[in-house]
Amino acid sequence: MANANPWGQTLPTPPSIPWKPVIAATLIVMGFWTAYYTVPAESEGVLLRFGRYIEKVPPGLHFKLPFGIDEVIRVPTQRQLKLEFGFGSGGVTNPDQTGTAPAKEKSMVTGDLNSALVEWVVQYRITEPETFLFDVRDPGQTLRDLSESVMREIIGDRTVDEIITIGRQEIEETALSRMQELSKRYHLGVSINQVQLKNVDPPEPVQPSFNEVNRAQQDRENAINLANGEYNKAVPRARGEADQMIRGAEGYRFKRINEAEGDAAAFTAVLEQYVKAPEVTRTRLYLETMGEVLPQVKQGIIVDESVQQILPMLPLPTQIGEGAR
Repeated sequence: MANANPWGQTLPTPPSIPWKPVIAATLIVMGFWTAYYTVPAESEGVLLRFGRYIEKVPPGLHFKLPFGIDEVIRVPTQRQLKLEFGFGSGGVTNPDQTGTAPAKEKSMVTGDLNSALVEWVVQYRITEPETFLFDVRDPGQTLRDLSESVMREIIGDRTVDEIITIGRQEIEETALSRMQELSKRYHLGVSINQVQLKNVDPPEPVQPSFNEVNRAQQDRENAINLANGEYNKAVPRARGEADQMIRGAEGYRFKRINEAEGDAAAFTAVLEQYVKAPEVTRTRLYLETMGEVLPQVKQGIIVDESVQQILPMLPLPTQIGEGAR
């Protein structure tokens, strides 16, 4: 049918658009587009149908009912997630990783009524996705509240010196055990793997005084270590010298005893022979003594009443041999 314009001209009727095929094609494309989904390699999918839990699906390509009938929530079960308390890192992908008030989180009171600024990290993994999503209304915030309450309880039972110096490892182990126990009791569906203290400092107004105390303690420990080192060097050396002197004295004692016993035995043997034959033994001793003495004389003079002229003593055979050499 033609239309007339104000000037009386007849215009052609525009062609009608087939809306039904277009709508059908659009629905088909949308249905195909919403009928498949993928789950990353580090995650598991939780399939919901009209909001009701159906099953867990592994990583990969899967199909579902289109048009929003089925919905998939991807849970990173293979990733190591962490919660930061008292500070926040930039560029995080886990919305529960950092808190809204880090300054309040790290401010704590110790068992000796001192203040301390405690920063720590909790590392965990989601082991039961359906429990993590549906058993607790806000599992991420619940885990943060749980971790903060445990840490405040543990810090409140210890002195400020313990948490700053020697008690850090024991605090981490106690907090880990307590958090694991509570996460199972509250059915959070997570496995807490590590609790790590980062920075534990006194409040800023008193921090210079604490630093001075720490430096003094370190100087004291260094002095003790140096003294122990000198002790460990000097004492063993003195003990070694004392043992050496004792062994030398014992050796000399045995030597003198053996020599005295040998001399006594020789004298006793000579005495026995002297008692048996005094003249022969006396002569023998004289000759042996002269035999030992005369070879050592360089020049000898014999003085005798029957000799009217002093004659030099002839050299002995040993002296002749020495002169020949």
